[in-house]
Amino acid sequence: MVADGIYYAVALAAGGGIVSFLTRPIYGLPMFLLAAFCLYFFRDPDREVPAGPVAVSPADGKIVSIHQESPELTRISIFLSIFDVHVNRAPVSGAITDVSYRPGRFLVASREEASLENEQNAVTIEGETGRVVFKQIAGLIARRIVFSKKQGEAVRAGERVGLIKFGSRVDVFLGPAWEIQVAQGSRVKAGSSILARLGAAAGEG
Repeated sequence: MVADGIYYAVALAAGGGIVSFLTRPIYGLPMFLLAAFCLYFFRDPDREVPAGPVAVSPADGKIVSIHQESPELTRISIFLSIFDVHVNRAPVSGAITDVSYRPGRFLVASREEASLENEQNAVTIEGETGRVVFKQIAGLIARRIVFSKKQGEAVRAGERVGLIKFGSRVDVFLGPAWEIQVAQGSRVKAGSSILARLGAAAGEG
């Protein structure tokens, strides 16, 4: 459980109790339901991280796009609904060499334009598998991106690195050495679903 969920749930439950006491119990019910939803939304289950030269999904959700940005770069976009786990994880092991936050719009995160126009936080990780970039992108409902690591820190594949509150999107950018293992429309889980494997030639190098 992410601590934020407990804080929100306690505040909402307290508000519901006050409303119920001052008026009628039925009027406090919506706040109790929202408190229960916050506990559900901010869940943080443990995941088994696969071994080997792989890039794991940094987020739970549905793959809405696999786009060839250039001959050297493939973008995999994952849409997170309000029912998905929103804890983000590192796709590969390595050192965080850059963290770049950029304010922007709050378009529906499943739309293609969201990758360029929405509020986002881009993180670059460099390690034995090369350079991998992923972006935490806010959506229509999301208004806060949380990233708990700093530039220069080392992370392990599947390690918790942040959170996007409510509906959102995460993009992963992979170089030509990676062999994509997922298809558009498939569902993935952060830290345990394999997005791509490092090609044999790259792995030998």
